[in-house]
Amino acid sequence: MASKIFMGDMPELMENILNNLNDDTYELYQCALVSRHWCRISIPMIWQDPFKYFNQDAPFIPEYFSSLGEDEKFILKEHGINIESSKTLFDYARFLNNLDLHNLENNTKTWIESYMAYLKPYNGPLINHISNLLLKLFIESGATLHQLNIYSEFIKIKSEIFHSLEQNVQFFSRLQVLSFGTISGEISITLLKILTNHSTKISDLKLDGFYYEPQVTRGRIELYPNSQVFHELVRFIKSQEQLKKFTMSSTEFAEEFHGIVLALECQKQSLQEVIIEGCNYSTEFEILRKCENLKTLRLRYCNDESLLEVLDIKINTLEVMKTTIEASMLVLVFEKVSTSLQRLKLESRDTIIVEQSLLTDALMSFCPNITYLDIADIEFSTQFLDLISNLQKLQFLTLGYIEFIDVSDEDVSDEELVIQFAEILPSTLQYLDLRNSCLDSYIDIILNNCYAPLKKLIIHKLDDKKNAKAVIKFCKRKGTLNYVGVDNYWESSFNSLKMEGYVDRYVTMGPYEDIYVEC
Repeated sequence: MASKIFMGDMPELMENILNNLNDDTYELYQCALVSRHWCRISIPMIWQDPFKYFNQDAPFIPEYFSSLGEDEKFILKEHGINIESSKTLFDYARFLNNLDLHNLENNTKTWIESYMAYLKPYNGPLINHISNLLLKLFIESGATLHQLNIYSEFIKIKSEIFHSLEQNVQFFSRLQVLSFGTISGEISITLLKILTNHSTKISDLKLDGFYYEPQVTRGRIELYPNSQVFHELVRFIKSQEQLKKFTMSSTEFAEEFHGIVLALECQKQSLQEVIIEGCNYSTEFEILRKCENLKTLRLRYCNDESLLEVLDIKINTLEVMKTTIEASMLVLVFEKVSTSLQRLKLESRDTIIVEQSLLTDALMSFCPNITYLDIADIEFSTQFLDLISNLQKLQFLTLGYIEFIDVSDEDVSDEELVIQFAEILPSTLQYLDLRNSCLDSYIDIILNNCYAPLKKLIIHKLDDKKNAKAVIKFCKRKGTLNYVGVDNYWESSFNSLKMEGYVDRYVTMGPYEDIYVEC
């Protein structure tokens, strides 16, 4: 079996194996050195999303220049860029799968500043020119995008790019994930028209910001809606065959959406998740009542509580993040969604959740089937423990910014509450994230009194032998824990314990991001 994989006789299996290294460029490069067959699979993976991360000098950018025509290379030389590049073994531009215009712009900027150290920190025209050269190269190389983020502060897309897009329809033909940010109205309109004609398979659409044009009125600059942009956005949404996820984000608590939300009626059979950020209620949101397959609703920083009134549907995932959460507004919601609710995230940014007893009582009365709970800004009290003990199907628990209440309000001490908490954790619980809560200081007490079969634990730090011994003792006693994620993984005190083999003989340790589960 191994020899067949190395010789490339089982390409499908090998590709599945290497896909697990998709985010690890270094390891993929090592795989590319194993054999010619491995190289042919690894290199496209490395180059499918080169602009994903911000790179300090973006050394990969010159690799694209070898594919440029002589005219383009001559223009670069006129700008002081004279790189002699030999023909590469692969056409890297053709492998592009994901493109973020903002990251393209940033990486181009850093490479120019690294290559031409004598330049001022910012050279807009040159950044714009090289970015457009790269865009044209990607389009005409035969690349087919899966994901596209259209947001840029400085790139002005040239008319020849739009012409190239019309001639190379494959570039957008398989696009599935689209983030459309605020760029100039003229560019937005042209791009939307092209996307409407050549991209109908979007499953995940994010509209970031709203499209207003500055106008001078009585000596003041005011923003007015660009009706053409909204018109093209509506046309684009209606042109999609099966939109599943829709995100709309505003920083100005917008109340007018100019038909964008209403256009979702065409997607009422396919729409499964809606995320609304920084918006206020509009009658357009009533259309969500018709989306019978909507399962997830996320409301982030929407101060208008009326948005929750559209919840006549039986969703299974609800996220509410607000400056202040009042439990009374959620009681009716919990009664509506009732037993269908399985995943819940609540976060009150400025103050603790108001009227917490109403919240816990409603959840215990109406929502017994919760399997994932992520709750922040709540008091750690006996009422809260009653809630946890009643959620007998709970598998994932994340606690953030949990605070002990005044001792005078409780008959038990903080430590006694922690022991009770550990003892009542449901037998179904597999995942516990405590890194941002007051409980992070009681890791040893929790583990020494916990009977739940935890598989994954996330904490802020593990820098003393008391907590390390508690982890080891829990591993020996339960035999279930297989990963401890640490927020400050690279701290020397933690690494010294790991290097000594003090804990890692019993459980895998690493950055919490490797196992973090989002609601």
